[in-house]
Amino acid sequence: MTLVAGIDSSTQSCKVVVRDAETGALVREGRAPHPPGTEVHPDHWWTALRQAIDEAGGLADVAALSVGAQQHGMVCLDEDGAVIRDALLWNDTRSARAAEELVAEFGGPQAWADAAGSVPVASFTVTKLRWLAEHEPENARRTAAVCLPHDWLTWRLAGAKGLGALTTDRGDASGTGYWSPSAGTYRADLLKLALGHTPLVPRVLEPVGQAGVVDSGLFPDAASVRLAPGTGDNMAAALGVGLRPGDVVVSIGTSGTVFACSGTSSHDASGAIAGFADATGRFLPLVCTLNAARVLDAAAAVLGVGVAELSDLALQGPPGADGLVMVPYLEGERTPNKPDATGSVHGLRLSNATPAHFARAAVEGMLCGLADGLDALGVEPSRLLFIGGGARSEAVRRIAPSVFGRPVLVPEPGEYVADGAARQAAWLLAGTAEPPVWGSGEPEAYEADPVPGLRARYTEAAATA
Repeated sequence: MTLVAGIDSSTQSCKVVVRDAETGALVREGRAPHPPGTEVHPDHWWTALRQAIDEAGGLADVAALSVGAQQHGMVCLDEDGAVIRDALLWNDTRSARAAEELVAEFGGPQAWADAAGSVPVASFTVTKLRWLAEHEPENARRTAAVCLPHDWLTWRLAGAKGLGALTTDRGDASGTGYWSPSAGTYRADLLKLALGHTPLVPRVLEPVGQAGVVDSGLFPDAASVRLAPGTGDNMAAALGVGLRPGDVVVSIGTSGTVFACSGTSSHDASGAIAGFADATGRFLPLVCTLNAARVLDAAAAVLGVGVAELSDLALQGPPGADGLVMVPYLEGERTPNKPDATGSVHGLRLSNATPAHFARAAVEGMLCGLADGLDALGVEPSRLLFIGGGARSEAVRRIAPSVFGRPVLVPEPGEYVADGAARQAAWLLAGTAEPPVWGSGEPEAYEADPVPGLRARYTEAAATA
């Protein structure tokens, strides 16, 4: 049996899965936590990665490895390869004003959509570089190279042998704001516009390119483990769930994402759709919300219950929560682009002032935001797949069809990002035109009647946020 390892270095933790390269069967796994916050020193990711690898039984019998990680995070390195400051993560919104400045300076939203596939918002790396240049000019001047979380971890696994050894893939590069998915090249002019100079950026590998081998000095028992390109978390999740043309995935994790597989690049000047590339040579148009599974956590905390109890309460509440509407912009919002917005509750009356109504409104509000994302994507899905930690909630599964107005499919629970990274590692070994096909169980189907007026009430309430 040939084994491959897939890594998911997410906002909250690091997960490692070891799978059979031919069948995808899970052999073992491990995980370790990351510290909280919207800026984190990358050393914490490295420590968690090593812990998770140890918990997963090491790499001695693994032939190839791939790293999937949170997109957009800004990792700045000096000329010696040392980290200059804590990485600003995707969910750090301090660069919202910088995003507005950059959009205006380059000629407006359409110019950005044409050049980089997306109109930058605070999540994008390019806006964080502008924030650095404005607020920490000395750190900006010291920045000799800029990379993303998965780039940095792959580089460290290979022994960090000079800045010129930094690599990335087209999927993660497409989320920086200074790489063009349609042209397949960096836009040095956008990078310089943001930072004031042009630092080194990672070499973009082909989907089955090799980033190197695991350094034997770090893992003496894993001297010949081949390193696949790795990718961003959404691109890895697409591989992990087996996304195919016609599918749309709704991923409910720390953030919420709605994405599809496309043969053409996207250039949406409205900013709603991020025109990403995927990890296979195709494209991944994506709509992202900042507030997803944590809305459930917050609602549970308000009610003094666990997330499982929140689910039970939500299913006890009536569809539409008798007019109670929650707009869950708890940490600002990315889609729509309202970084300074806050959450709100509308339509509260004596008749709906119950825990069950509140729980139902929280679940429906989160799902309405994601349904707006599907509308923005403009795709009529042949299959609508729900994945991520939030999709494990029974209330989310049963209520989602009534919000989206169509059946939803929930695949077997899995670590989709880590699984997708493992599949990419298996693809590196196979060297085939397409990723290997791994068997999986049939997704579970959920159906429910649409709730009249629900989306309209949410839209009206959200307009005031």
